[in-house]
Amino acid sequence: MNPERLAPRLFGRRVPLVLVAWLAAVWVTLWGDLSVGNVLGGLVAGLVVTWLLPMPVLDPGLRLRPVALVVFLVWFAWDLVLSTARVVFWVAHPGRPPSQIVRTPLRTTSDSMVVLILVALSTVPGTLVLEVDERELVVHVLGRREDATEIARADVAELESRIVRAFGTRRDREELG
Repeated sequence: MNPERLAPRLFGRRVPLVLVAWLAAVWVTLWGDLSVGNVLGGLVAGLVVTWLLPMPVLDPGLRLRPVALVVFLVWFAWDLVLSTARVVFWVAHPGRPPSQIVRTPLRTTSDSMVVLILVALSTVPGTLVLEVDERELVVHVLGRREDATEIARADVAELESRIVRAFGTRRDREELG
C-alpha cells in the first residue's frame, strides 16, 4: 500500500489518516454518544491535532522475525515454568533460600534490545534486575545453589541471544557474532 495515501498532505504537512481516525474514535468514546456531530467533531479535532502537532518519524530499532519469535516464546514459556517451580520449591522448603547478586555483561548496545532483556528478566520469577550500568546488569537470582554466577550469566546471555534473534536489527545480530 502506498504510504502517500495513508498520510496525504494538508497545507504542506502530512496528516496520517489512521491517527486521525483513532483520535476521532477516542473523541466519540469520551463524549459517550455516537452521533454524526460527534464523529465529525472528532475528525476535525483529529485533523487539527495531527496538523498542528506532527509526530516525528521514529524507528524503535525492532525487526520482527516470526520463526525466531516463536522459538523465543517457547523457550521463554519453558523458562517461566521452571523458574516458577524453583520459586515454589524454595517457598515451601523450610529455611532461607539461596540467593545471589550477579553482575553479568551484555553484548548488545541497542537500547531497544536492552529494554526487552530487562522486561523479560523482570518477568521471570526469582530474577530481578537491580541495576543497569554501562551495558552490564546487576541481577538478583533466587534459588540457585552451585555455580549461581556462571549459570545466571549463561541464562542472561542465552536470553539476550534469543531476543536479538527475534527482534534485533542486522546490526544487533552482528554485535552478537
